[in-house]
Amino acid sequence: MKLRRKKLFVAAVVAALAAIGPLSQTNPLAAQNNEDEAKRVREAATVLDEIMGAADKAVPRSVMEKAEAIAVFPSLIKGGIGIGGQRGRGILSVRDRKNGGWSNPAFLTITGGSVGAQFGLQAIDLVLVINNQRGLEQLVKNQFKVGADAGVAAGPVGREASAATDIQMRAQILSYSRSRGLFAGVTLNGSTIRQDRDANERLYGVGYRTGQIVFEGMGAPTAADAVNNWRAALAKYAK
Repeated sequence: MKLRRKKLFVAAVVAALAAIGPLSQTNPLAAQNNEDEAKRVREAATVLDEIMGAADKAVPRSVMEKAEAIAVFPSLIKGGIGIGGQRGRGILSVRDRKNGGWSNPAFLTITGGSVGAQFGLQAIDLVLVINNQRGLEQLVKNQFKVGADAGVAAGPVGREASAATDIQMRAQILSYSRSRGLFAGVTLNGSTIRQDRDANERLYGVGYRTGQIVFEGMGAPTAADAVNNWRAALAKYAK
């Protein structure tokens, strides 16, 4: 009798667990503490709106339409005394060629930079337009070295890309920067771009890798409004 009751109890527990489903691996506390990530997504959408709204400095529509992916780093901090460099945080979304839409954003960091006579600090908004699959594959790696893993060139500006140089046309990634200080641009060679899985965890509840978010569509962002605005901006300018 006792053995039969034990079997019935075990069967009931198994049935209850099956009804509940597999235990979630998400971190609800991390997902609740996502204000910095939501702000970063909102700022990226604003940067894209403002850069594309400047007639003489906008990324050409033809460049945007061919983009495989777009990354935006709002308020990249550049400069120092004696040795220049930069550090910042940004987001990346990838175009889905099957449905024409854009992926949810994955978070990135950028550090490093150039060496030279530079003075002071400067905030720069940086946009990277990834032109081909090889450049994209390099960028979504755990660590991407600018200038070594893929070629990056300053992109043509204005409404048309007809003035693009051969170097620009061959580059796997085109960069665009908007200066808020004394410097005219940003030197990316030597910089390192990395996945920011901690930020991914705060927005999605799981520390997904970049590829899991942008290629596999994993995760549901908790800051849905900010993410939807970002994707709408991409759809507007990179149809």
